[in-house]
Amino acid sequence: MGFLDNLDKTGEGSVLVTSVDTLFNWARLSSLWQMSFGLACCAIEMMSTAASHYDMMRFGVIPRPSPRQSDVIIISGTVTLKMATRIKMLYEQMADPKYVISMGNCSNCGGPYWEYGYHVLRGVDRIIPVDVYVPGCPPRPEALLEGLMRLQEKVREQGKAVDLEV
Repeated sequence: MGFLDNLDKTGEGSVLVTSVDTLFNWARLSSLWQMSFGLACCAIEMMSTAASHYDMMRFGVIPRPSPRQSDVIIISGTVTLKMATRIKMLYEQMADPKYVISMGNCSNCGGPYWEYGYHVLRGVDRIIPVDVYVPGCPPRPEALLEGLMRLQEKVREQGKAVDLEV
């Protein structure tokens, strides 16, 4: 007895009806490929999140080396003005839809360095749009996992918004 035999006898079956956009968003939130951009001490916490104790890959977040293969970029650490142009260039090379997680006080708002340094950007949101902010100095790996779950919620809600328009 296979699936089709059961479908023919009852006239009912396990038929899933959905839109293609909803299906794509469901697949997208379960497989966010990240491009890490570690700049300072927050990068150590980001690396420990990907290690075996916290295992970021169980959320479907797989590190990729190329911006053309990535869905999400995690900016962690102090963004200098020199690095800002490179971050913007990498962001523009990412395929749509693309998401940004800003990790740590330095990437969120410049941290303690922007007040006394002329070379520090006052937040990565001045050059690229940020979807999720992860606060802390440096934030714990649990905070980054919470940020990833918030991003997944945002992608899920994006799929519902598409359904309402259709």
